[in-house]
Amino acid sequence: MTQVFDAYARYYELLYHDKCYAAEADYIASHIRKQAPQAKSILELGCGTGSHAEHLARMGYTVHGVDMSEEMLARADARKAALPVEVAARLSFGIGDVRSVRTGERYDTVISLFHVVSYQATNADLIAAFETAAAHLSPGGLFLFDFWYGPAVLTQKPEVKVKRLEDEKIKVTRIAEPVMHVNENLVDVNYTVFVEAKATGRVEQVRETHRMRYLFLPELNQLLSDAGFEVLDQYQWMGNQAPDEASWAGFVIARK
Repeated sequence: MTQVFDAYARYYELLYHDKCYAAEADYIASHIRKQAPQAKSILELGCGTGSHAEHLARMGYTVHGVDMSEEMLARADARKAALPVEVAARLSFGIGDVRSVRTGERYDTVISLFHVVSYQATNADLIAAFETAAAHLSPGGLFLFDFWYGPAVLTQKPEVKVKRLEDEKIKVTRIAEPVMHVNENLVDVNYTVFVEAKATGRVEQVRETHRMRYLFLPELNQLLSDAGFEVLDQYQWMGNQAPDEASWAGFVIARK
């Protein structure tokens, strides 16, 4: 998986340039303020290139992000270096697997976004990730994460999608071809990415498979309880309504 994301990082920010990280960070912060108004420190599990972390740091939070991909972290460090000194001082990044990393620190809040939890394909993976979150939280700390919501996935069904984007240097075409494994609650999203260098016309092809687990509230509630969490709220991602068959992404707020 690390090698997949190292290659993926090269096109990551272009592919998701239309994703509003600022609005998502505002959403996360609104729930932190509601449930833990005194919270100041955040651990982000699966921070990617640091976009959410940057916006949270701009709000005054101290954020430490961990990720498996050295390439993603290199881009996160480059992002940090370009920020105002007072914002950059509230950011740090380090290598780590969400299932096993231990920073040796405690935080007021742990977050895990962009479906990092759904990348935990087995029960053992999920349990380990939740134990990581619990191990890093101060008593009463919050754990917030999004995930693929099972009833919506089964209702809507994954489908083949093509995404085309470009900037001044490259054109990117990404084809996503999903394969469902309904008895395992898994979807293999097989990506074929074509990257054309505008200056030379040279085309590079990258293939990668992202195995995603769609999850259901009863199993999440049980696994979180086993890890020592109390579930406070469950919403549609970026909303304040209960998840339903139309909401592919769910969102959980839990307290240690």
